[in-house]
Amino acid sequence: MGGSRGRASFFRQGDSMSTAQATAVQRSAPSAQGPHLSVRTIFGYGAGDAGCNIAFQMTGLFLLVFYTDVVGISPAHAGSIFLFVKIWDAFADLFAGRMVDRTMTRFGKFRPFILWFSLPLLASNLLAFWIPVESYGLKLVWATVSYALLGLLYSLVNIPYGSLAGAMSQNPVDRSRLSAARMVGSGSTILLLSVILAPKIKSSDNLASTFLVTAVIFLVVGMVMFMTTFFTSKETVYREVERVTFKETMQTLRHNGPLLRLCGSSLFYLIGQNIVSALGIYIANHALAQYAGAGNWLAAVVTIITTGAVLYVGPLGPGVTRKLGKKHGFMTAAGIGIAGGLVFAIANSLLVSLVGLFLIGFGMGLLNTMTWALEADTVEYGEYKTGIRTEGATYAAFSFIRKVGQAVGAAIGAYVLGFVGYNATLEVQPQSVLDGIQTWGALLPAAFFLGAFLIMSRYPLTEAKFQEIMTSIQENRAKRHAELHPDDVA
Repeated sequence: MGGSRGRASFFRQGDSMSTAQATAVQRSAPSAQGPHLSVRTIFGYGAGDAGCNIAFQMTGLFLLVFYTDVVGISPAHAGSIFLFVKIWDAFADLFAGRMVDRTMTRFGKFRPFILWFSLPLLASNLLAFWIPVESYGLKLVWATVSYALLGLLYSLVNIPYGSLAGAMSQNPVDRSRLSAARMVGSGSTILLLSVILAPKIKSSDNLASTFLVTAVIFLVVGMVMFMTTFFTSKETVYREVERVTFKETMQTLRHNGPLLRLCGSSLFYLIGQNIVSALGIYIANHALAQYAGAGNWLAAVVTIITTGAVLYVGPLGPGVTRKLGKKHGFMTAAGIGIAGGLVFAIANSLLVSLVGLFLIGFGMGLLNTMTWALEADTVEYGEYKTGIRTEGATYAAFSFIRKVGQAVGAAIGAYVLGFVGYNATLEVQPQSVLDGIQTWGALLPAAFFLGAFLIMSRYPLTEAKFQEIMTSIQENRAKRHAELHPDDVA
């Protein structure tokens, strides 16, 4: 198979390029990193993450509350649904990544998936927050199937969307900016959900209607975000597009040491992050509600300073990358998250609790920003080691591990509620439940952030090593280009 593998040059600057123009561009030797991306392009790319997070964050922040407090599903059953569906999602990511690596259209390799699957994704988000059956058993079936459908469609949009960054630029600063734009897009969605939905969780008399109306509104908003990305983000990185076999894909991933370590560290920090996300509303409405001066606004504040921290931390990513490098930026972020968990664990006042939660959120936001910049670098390392470029499979493998982390974290959050004795029918929970939510919601994330820190300390790529890799890749591409197009060599 290796000797007969077909190749087609690929380098796109726009969808309306003529065949002659495309051929001329394809046969031009690639530059090392290309010109910087425009502000319009960077923010257009970030809009896609806002669209993805309409489904991802709405379910991550509120689906557990919807299951336990609206539908009446027990925390144990809800945790099992989360665990099953997220593991299903992980395999859906591998399926989506394989589809991406075998796809090429006039719109490019990644953008068509955003065009094809964004509307079904947002519609499935609506279905997840609408359970029209009365039987408890049927509720469990509907919840599982609707959430699994959402997960599959999310993979078919998010895998190519995440891979798109590597096809837009190979400039390290631009990649940090794209990563920061993702965090701003994600944070903007979380901010909207925090302001619109979170305060109503405790006060609304009809939560079912509130969730459904919000899902309808965000369906429209999400489509605007996705189409903005589709029309502003172009695939401009030159490469010889190869028909990569499954065996070659696995070989590329197996020899990618930086990717494996990034996956390991991401698994740990995402378990911690999703424990925080799952318990956030319960922390606000119960654990912190015991303090004087607490009100319905707490749910919005807790969501903004924890999960929503990516909005104000994301723009710091490029600066942190320049000063510390991506590896040490990641480790610093994990350290901040650990400190926040310890502060929140011993907090005995509203102010100290919020300080601890702020530090947790700051660490999580910076971890997210560093992670996406690191993932793009592992694609280059894979090509450097094997000569095969598999953005889709690399991103899918990374996303597979992320989904496992999200599954375990969300399930642990739900199981914590059952373990401490949370009862959705009680307006005021016993003190033991309040203390349990605070203690486990603080120490468990801190422990997993520590695991992420230790694994990342073994990450081998420095900024200098990455530049060496890029130089080698460009030389190899130039050689392949000369072999494929000898007429271009004067």
